[in-house]
Amino acid sequence: MEPFVVPFDAFHVRTAPADWLEGLVKAYVGDGLAADFYREIATFLDADTRTIIIESLSDSGQSAFVVDRVRKAIAAEPRIGGRLALWGRRLMGEALSQAQRVAADRDALTALLTGGVDRPGMDLAAIGRLFTRLTENHAERMEALGLAA
Repeated sequence: MEPFVVPFDAFHVRTAPADWLEGLVKAYVGDGLAADFYREIATFLDADTRTIIIESLSDSGQSAFVVDRVRKAIAAEPRIGGRLALWGRRLMGEALSQAQRVAADRDALTALLTGGVDRPGMDLAAIGRLFTRLTENHAERMEALGLAA
């Protein structure tokens, strides 16, 4: 994981939450984005590795806690919703920026996505669709929180 320390640290520096609610949204959005990305990447791995990854990503109920707390906070003070919606969009933008940097810097990740002699990969259109799926999943998570993506 050493090669990924700098991008993860950069993400966390740029997205330090200002309060508890922002922290909850960051955990929920960040975990969801990471899980989506891992699921996408898993499709390019051998069956055993893919199974381990998919099984490890199952939601064990923590997201319900976050959704409940954020929705209750918005119901109590509706103005919070606008601020948290902006925060969620910022998190998504930073995550996509860091993911693109990592992919550009890591030839092995790029090769995994684009394929090679021994296996098919994704062309630019497919990579664009991957980012569209990530964005659509983010919008669904934001909607679950009661926020506009």
